[in-house]
Amino acid sequence: MKPLQKKLSRFNTPQVAKKMGIYPFYQPIESGQDTVVYINGKKVLMFGSNSYLGLTNHPKLLEAAQRALRKYGTGASGSRLMNGNLDLHEELEYKLANFVHKPAATVFSTGFQANLGTISCLMGRNDYLILDDKNHASIYEGSRLSFAKTLKYKHGDMESLEAVLQRIDDSHIKLIITDGIFSMEGDIAKLDEICELAFRYNASVMVDDAHSLGVLGEYGSGTSSYYNLESETDLVMGTFSKTFASLGGFIASDEDTVNYIKHNARALLFSASIPPAAAATVLEAIDIIKIESYRINMLWENTSYAAGCLIQEGFNIGASETPIIPVHIGGDNLTYQYFTWLFNNGVYLNPVVHPAVEKNKGILRFSLMATHSKKQIDYVVDTLIRCRAIISEYDPVYN
Repeated sequence: MKPLQKKLSRFNTPQVAKKMGIYPFYQPIESGQDTVVYINGKKVLMFGSNSYLGLTNHPKLLEAAQRALRKYGTGASGSRLMNGNLDLHEELEYKLANFVHKPAATVFSTGFQANLGTISCLMGRNDYLILDDKNHASIYEGSRLSFAKTLKYKHGDMESLEAVLQRIDDSHIKLIITDGIFSMEGDIAKLDEICELAFRYNASVMVDDAHSLGVLGEYGSGTSSYYNLESETDLVMGTFSKTFASLGGFIASDEDTVNYIKHNARALLFSASIPPAAAATVLEAIDIIKIESYRINMLWENTSYAAGCLIQEGFNIGASETPIIPVHIGGDNLTYQYFTWLFNNGVYLNPVVHPAVEKNKGILRFSLMATHSKKQIDYVVDTLIRCRAIISEYDPVYN
């Protein structure tokens, strides 16, 4: 066996979980992403989707995608820089910039690449990236590719952030990056306090609004809108794979910043552009979000109802204040056991373990959609209660 193969063969965590019958990942979904899905022919309530407004099967989005397929075909066959730049992409950039109240935007092939490409190209060797320690993995991957120095502050801790800022000489360029809604914790960034510190220490601010678009702010336009801080927030990142029911990502900012990114972000320059149908879907989704704004209200009603039910039944949901509700479980195997029992009883919640969260602090991530019914939420909570009772009966000290 070659050295590389020998090294990789020692990674057997998935194999062990499969032998135990509790491996939870790569489930083959056989239907559209909706409140109910089919997996291996089985009907399952989906409470793990990021389709917050439930648009993935909206008739107008399907029609928009089909029109784009008929006009443009299935792909653009090249990078944005070269032959893959469609008029659809430019129309989408204009519409996205308006949606998040910025002068300009540029579209990437994925949200991950939007962070990776932007962060790695903007900052130089003598600059500083300042990151919340719970930021998304794509932000940290972007920082690894950047020549800038990376400093972290404790999650949501403004004293920790200020202490980091105080360590940096005023002559250096500083960029504070935070998630808008944190994808595992479900809490909202203290953007008002972050922007205040940024002003005092002459730093720029970037917000990852992957989970905030369609959820926070006017017509779901994000965290900056939620705090009325559009002008104080320098860069906004977003993704299409959640509320916008598609695939791709974008960065919005002032025209000079976007121009620089469009000509220097390697993740943009050397990647094929998103397919026409994907772009058309997002264009239509932005309109639907505004026309059917009641969906945001429905989402928040479901969020309040579900959080209240879980807290009333004694589940630990941490500091969540959004449609992302983490149910704190503990060790990896225990988290997998919960997932498996719930799944076998018709419920899908996302099992999240290290490295997405700290070791032995696994969660089941409850993701609400506007289209969930109260009856569906009740069933999930009741199933969680039964699951907890059964597992604690076999292992009274499981937590």
